[in-house]
This record gives sequence, structure tokens and C-alpha cells, in this order.
Amino acid sequence: MSITLLADPIVQFCILVVVGTFISRFVLRHRRAGRLIGQITFFISLTALLLYHGIVPYEPSPSQPQDTVQLRIFIGFAKIVWWVNGAWVLIAFVRLFLIFERKPREARLLQDLVVGIIYLGAALSVVADVFSVPIGTLIATSGVFAIILGLALQSTLSDVFSGIALNLGRPYSVGDWVVLDNDVQGRVVETNWRATHLLSGTNDLVVIPNSALAKTRITNLSSPDESHGVTITVRVQPTTQPNVIVGVMRDVLISCNTIQKTPEPSVMIDSIDGQAVELQLYFRVPDISQTMAAKNEIYDLIYRHTKAGGLKLASPPEAIIAPPDTQTETVTAAQHPGTAWRLLNNVPLFSSLTEDEKEHLASHMQRRTYPKDAIIVEQDSRLRALTIVRSGVVSITRREAQRQIELTRLAPGDYFGEGGLLMGAVEVGTVQALTFVVTYEIGEACLAPLLHDRPSMADELGTIMSKRIEAERHLFGTSDILVNGAPIGSLTSRIRHLFQLQHD
Repeated sequence: MSITLLADPIVQFCILVVVGTFISRFVLRHRRAGRLIGQITFFISLTALLLYHGIVPYEPSPSQPQDTVQLRIFIGFAKIVWWVNGAWVLIAFVRLFLIFERKPREARLLQDLVVGIIYLGAALSVVADVFSVPIGTLIATSGVFAIILGLALQSTLSDVFSGIALNLGRPYSVGDWVVLDNDVQGRVVETNWRATHLLSGTNDLVVIPNSALAKTRITNLSSPDESHGVTITVRVQPTTQPNVIVGVMRDVLISCNTIQKTPEPSVMIDSIDGQAVELQLYFRVPDISQTMAAKNEIYDLIYRHTKAGGLKLASPPEAIIAPPDTQTETVTAAQHPGTAWRLLNNVPLFSSLTEDEKEHLASHMQRRTYPKDAIIVEQDSRLRALTIVRSGVVSITRREAQRQIELTRLAPGDYFGEGGLLMGAVEVGTVQALTFVVTYEIGEACLAPLLHDRPSMADELGTIMSKRIEAERHLFGTSDILVNGAPIGSLTSRIRHLFQLQHD
């Protein structure tokens, strides 16, 4: 009796469906690849079972006089299950392809379109093979209804087909920065059937219908790669030769740590008249999101390099301003004619010093010059002086095994050697002149009395050392950086202890 029952096609079909559902929904629930293999295995097993019992699922079944109502219902239901599972297998292959492409969000609209076509094909096949309804007649009779529906949804359909065209043409992808004709710009965060969503720089969500997007000009700032070109205009008073001004602007670009070194940034003289030399600075940033940081650094370097080079920035051509009052500057220059004093006056570290203290410090500073590519300090050397960059660009690079790592670049007003002066630590990298460089050195004997009188300077130097080491930590590849056995967080206290400073 049990053998006869198991031989019944309805029983076999039910057992196969139950086992397949259990394995797919519970055993392989969290395994995508396993679920796909299980779906394929179930579909093949179901096809073999139906064909074994003479049921061809992809053809209309001829009615037999001996067929019972129960058998006819079973055949129709089995065919429906077969077509639905066939559609699921095809959809699983589509999703698996998008996962391998590693861009599932970008192909969401195309994915929905393919899945819809698969489901539509499966539904029409069920209508034709199970219910024996002529598909051609069905489509013809629904033509009038389709026309009415199309007219009612004209705007929506325009967005849908525009979205399909944009997705197939791929002028942008999710994550790209785009700029439209109406100056709307932002990062693409989603594309769907109806619209494309942009996240602007002010963190606002801009929703643009696909039909409007298909008619506008799109500038993709993230293509062909993520780097982005930036141009800055600078106007300098024509107090010296233009090639000297161009050299100063090249030093600005060379000393910038934020911009890309390749392709090499460039400077071009755009115009010259009696009021100003106007220059264009061209450079690239690794990503458009770094544009603001790069511009801020470039503007800061323009101020420092022009001041170090004795240049003055010019007013905009349309500005009408009174001549600057240079009387104060002239009096100050007469009182302190030395370059060393002016350098100290422009370094924030020494801003709290009195005029007499600055004069004393300036009188004991040593001036040194280095030609381009000269080695100022070798890696692992100990410096016993605080060295301030007066003009030019300095690079600090570190040798590790077979590679060279550039840690940072220094511009006028920056300094190095504080680790050796304060802690007796060695230099973490080789200090090299990238251009002609002028520096001023402050020795330990001259700086120690100032640290006794100004303990806040020790705090600032300790903070600067900590920030510099933290910024270079990821380049060293070490998990814990020590300075003469002292953790980063204790640098300030170590400096105070070595110089016998009192806590405020």
C-alpha cells in the first residue's frame, strides 16, 4: 500500500516541493551560493519528475477522456510551480551576475527591468501552457487598454524609459559627482525608475526626474577617474620680474601636501598690467571631496610664500580702494630691520614673546642656505636646534626596507628638529631641499631660558610633536610609536621634566 502511494505522481511532487522548500528556506537560508545551487537542483529534479510521468511543462497538455478533474488540477498546478521556479532560477542568475560585477546598486533599474521581463514571460507562458489561452489574441484585445493606460501615464513612462536609457548609456554611476546645466551638483546616491537622487555639498537631497536628466548636459566629475582638477586665480603686484613670481607660485604648489604630485601642477601667467600680474594655478586633488581642504592649504601657502619672497598680493581689478597706509610697516621695519626678527614675528609659536625677547632670540639665530636637492639632515640624525624655514620648500622622507615614504613637505614658517632639541630624539626621516632653501636655527642654549619663562611654549611644542607623529603613524606601519621610550601622550610632561618647568 505504501509503495503504491509513493509511486503516485502527486505524492512524489508534494514530497519534492516540501523537501526543496525546507532546504531552501531553512538549511540554506543565509548562503546565497548554496540557495542558488539548491534552486537549480530542485528545478532539474522537478523537470525530470514531470517528464517521467509524461507531463511536458512547456507545452499545452492535450485533454484525455480518462483524466480526472483531480489530475487536471494537479497538472496545471505542477506546471505553474515549474514556471515560477524557472523564473526564480533566472532571477537568481541575474542577481549573482550583478554581485560579481560589484555594482548592484548602480544596476538596480536594469535589474528590475530584467526581473520584470522574466516574470512577464513566465506569466504569459502559464497563460498559454496551463490555461491554453492564445497569447496573440490576448495581446490584441488588450491593445486599446494599453493605449489608454499609456496616455494616462505619459509623464511616468517618460521617466521610466529615460531611466532605462541613462542606465544603459551609463553616463554616471552611484557614488559619482555630477554637475548639471543649471549648476546643480552633487553625488549620485540612488537611481530608480522615476528619478535620480543627488546629495549636494550642503547635505541636501536633490531629486531630479529621469526625463529632465536625459535632456540636460551632465558633467561627470568622477570620470574617467576620481581625481579632480582645480584652478585658482592669484593677482600679485608687479614689483619684480614675472618669472620670479611664477617661481614663487611653483613653490606654493610644490609645498602643498593635499594635492596630487602627478600629473605635475602648473602655473600660467594669464595677464599683466600696471596693477597686477594675474596667474592661474592648476592642480589635481585625489577626490572632489578634498577640494575645500586643498584650496584652504593653497591659500595659506600663497600668503606665506609671497610674504617670504617679498611679494604683495594685488587687489581685484574692479576694486576701488585707497592706497594702503604703509607708515606703520615702515616704522616697524626701521625698528627691526633684521630678517630673523620678521621671521619670528610671523611664526605663531613665538607670538607670545615680547619685543625684547624676540630681539634677543633673533640676534642668536643662525642663517643657513641650501641649494636645490641638498640633504639638510639625514634620517636617524640628532638635531640640537630648532630649524625654521625662511623660504623655499623642504621635503621629509623616510626609508623603510626597500621603499621611500614622503611624510610631509614644509613651507616658510614651518620648522623641524623640535624632537632632537627637546627630547634628544632622532629625525624620523631625511630632510631635503626641494628648491633653494633658507633656514634659521635656534640652539638649545638660546631656547631653554625662553621655555623656563614661557612654559606654554613647551605645551605647544609637545602638542605639535604629538600631532605630527599621529599624522605619520599610518605611514610607519607600527602600532605604537615611542619617542625615546615615551608614549605620544606624555610628550608634554617629558618636555617639562627635562627642562624642569613648573606646571601652570
